[in-house]
Amino acid sequence: MKYPIKSPIRDLLKVAKEVSANKKIYPFNIGDPNKFDFDTPQYLKDALIEALRGKVGHYSSSEGDEDLVNAIFEREKRKNNSNIEKEDILITQGISEGLFFLFASVESKKHEILLPEPSYPPYISLIKFFGIRMKGYKLDEQREWQPDIEDIRKNITEKTKFLVLINPNNPTGSVYNKNLLKDITDIAAEFKLTIISDEIYDELLFDNLDHIGMASLAQDVPLTVLNGFSKSYLMPGWRLGYMYFQNMDGSMLKEIIFSLARARLSASTPIMKACAKAYTGPRDHIKEMNRKLKERAEFAYKRFNEMEGISAVKPKGAFYIFPKVNLGKRWKNDEEFTIDVLKNTGIIFPYGSGFGKKYGKNHFRSIILPPIDMMSEAFDKLEEFMKSKI
Repeated sequence: MKYPIKSPIRDLLKVAKEVSANKKIYPFNIGDPNKFDFDTPQYLKDALIEALRGKVGHYSSSEGDEDLVNAIFEREKRKNNSNIEKEDILITQGISEGLFFLFASVESKKHEILLPEPSYPPYISLIKFFGIRMKGYKLDEQREWQPDIEDIRKNITEKTKFLVLINPNNPTGSVYNKNLLKDITDIAAEFKLTIISDEIYDELLFDNLDHIGMASLAQDVPLTVLNGFSKSYLMPGWRLGYMYFQNMDGSMLKEIIFSLARARLSASTPIMKACAKAYTGPRDHIKEMNRKLKERAEFAYKRFNEMEGISAVKPKGAFYIFPKVNLGKRWKNDEEFTIDVLKNTGIIFPYGSGFGKKYGKNHFRSIILPPIDMMSEAFDKLEEFMKSKI
């Protein structure tokens, strides 16, 4: 039996609707920059308008529009020194579709997936939905949420087949260092694991950090990379992503994923035509976005750590922060905490245990996308709420 997919990010919206009848709502739950003072770059809007002037109402290749595939191929070679051919690239309707293809293709009775914890909830939900065995490995809060190498090792079993990375990380905002990623690559080679690397936030970085793409390190290890345009290119509603496969020629997993893509026909033709311009167009919006996000990350970090019963690690990338809350005897769990916060302050925070029951519990996730005046207004209410509960 398939069970309903639970979402800590959207499940509180029903409560929020009830609360909104007599209270202002502060949506700190969904990572959609265009809900705030960000917008899709004009050159990409123009590219879509130009595409629509042509004859683009037809199905494209199931693998993806040729111009877009070419652009991704060149970008991944240039940025990540990828060792792939164009035939290794698959365009998806957002990373979500890529995840669905991926986990639908895993042999659930034979294989086990090693997942970071805390982790982006759709990974957890889809793995459970398809009945796949899953183990979580620790992201160490004491070391700025970096993966714990020893915990990865001790959780590998004879059934472990896949090792997932999310870097920069959702929900913690951490960015993994190169030496640690090399260690993970060595472990994957030692235990013959396939690495699944989610790199959707790879251009959203603070403090002059560099993102290390796994394709540059995993030159001899089977690798599946997930990426897309919704975050760095401010196109969440356009629903376009991609995945590519390095060192996976002849892989049954890859063959099944491509067959699922053919069964759904294709991603949106005009959207693909427009997105082909993303990796060759101006990059001013990324510089400005990172400037804003760094400022807001520092503000959120400072404010959360000033509040009674809350502490947080400063984000280094993406647009999230994952504070810890001292529940004491006031709340039985973090879900109850976030519901209480919502009802009393109007702030929607996803509850931490939805990102992993072991290392996500007693936390909540907050976006750092809103302008500082909105963050200040919401955090003043949260601070007052926390004082009232002491």
